[in-house]
Amino acid sequence: MSDKQTPLGALVTAGEGQTEAVEITPSIFMVKDISNAYLVTTSEGDVLVNTGFLNNGEKTKALFAPHRQGPLNAIVLTQAHADHFGGVPELKEADTEVIAGKGFTETDQYFDDLKMFLGRRSGKLWASMTRRDGPPPVPPRIVPDVEVAGQLSFNLGGKRFEVIKVPGGETLCSVIVWLPDEKTVFTGNLFGPVWRSMPNLTTVRGDKPRLVGPYLKSCEIVSDLGAELLITGHGEPIFGVDKIRADIQAMHDAVQWIETETIKVMNAGGTVYQAMQQIHLPAEMKIGEFHGQTKWTVRAVWEENGNWVKYEDGTTALFGSPVSTVYRDIAELAGGADKVAARAKALLDADKPLEALHLVDVALGVDAAEPTALAVKKHACQLLLARGGGQNLSETMWLKAEIADAEKALG
Repeated sequence: MSDKQTPLGALVTAGEGQTEAVEITPSIFMVKDISNAYLVTTSEGDVLVNTGFLNNGEKTKALFAPHRQGPLNAIVLTQAHADHFGGVPELKEADTEVIAGKGFTETDQYFDDLKMFLGRRSGKLWASMTRRDGPPPVPPRIVPDVEVAGQLSFNLGGKRFEVIKVPGGETLCSVIVWLPDEKTVFTGNLFGPVWRSMPNLTTVRGDKPRLVGPYLKSCEIVSDLGAELLITGHGEPIFGVDKIRADIQAMHDAVQWIETETIKVMNAGGTVYQAMQQIHLPAEMKIGEFHGQTKWTVRAVWEENGNWVKYEDGTTALFGSPVSTVYRDIAELAGGADKVAARAKALLDADKPLEALHLVDVALGVDAAEPTALAVKKHACQLLLARGGGQNLSETMWLKAEIADAEKALG
């Protein structure tokens, strides 16, 4: 399965080859990017909601150019992720006001402080998707002219704009843009990159955790607007007040249900691993799992309420001693890394790929070139990839990276 066949992967690459902006309404235009940029025109000038990724600013500017009505009065950034603000340097004009949510600067600083750590982890998941080799590009440092803590309203060319701070979503600095007269709301990636889907409250790449309570409150705030047109950070706009409210309610209820069920397991004395394995959304509550997943939301709820200490991990967890420190002892007891790898193969043959991968870690921790362990790693990840069906992008790209690593080591 190619990357473009994953639902989120298709959205991320949707702008490739785009030759003209898409008209959503006579005054709203979209340029597709890793996250989309939107132009809102008025008789007295224009407003941008997000600018797309870095290195794409000139292309975005050119695609919007035929629709421009006047000076660019404002750029509103819905969150401090580079795929939303990367094009600011190319698109900003001399008198353009850059508007973001309170906490934007701190969130941007966080990403800069951890750029090496997050860059390595993001590279594993995204390097092949974005067709970039080597280190990731360095995002521009954006200092907003205004950081909105509550609500900022302004009029331009007879059009009313309201920039509303929301409690949380993909970042805690998230804002939405509401056009009350048009009943139109821009949410960016407040609900994640794929509409009517599970949020990614704790990402595989790393990021500050997104909390359940603020996410649920943000759902309620947007639903209460009564929008007839909702425009997200990716994909096509969503039309119809009833559909918008029903979809938001579905996302809200799914996350709330998972929170409730996870806390039940916590109170009953279960483990986080049991909760991840046991909790499944009822069929009538299912939503997409293209970026987040039910089991990851379970884990996020657990971490939010129970913190990092897992009593089932025992005393060694308190002292920073990972189980890998005894891999060599385990291998010696088994008769060598090859014997551990052979048992891993037996587990894989018994259709237990996750258990097999545990033993692969032991074998490769002792001998990184052990051929049977590498083959088991490759085939176990291929099996998990097939079972996942390429639906969740992070899971898909992780498994593909692991397969590629095993193939490279095998030669």
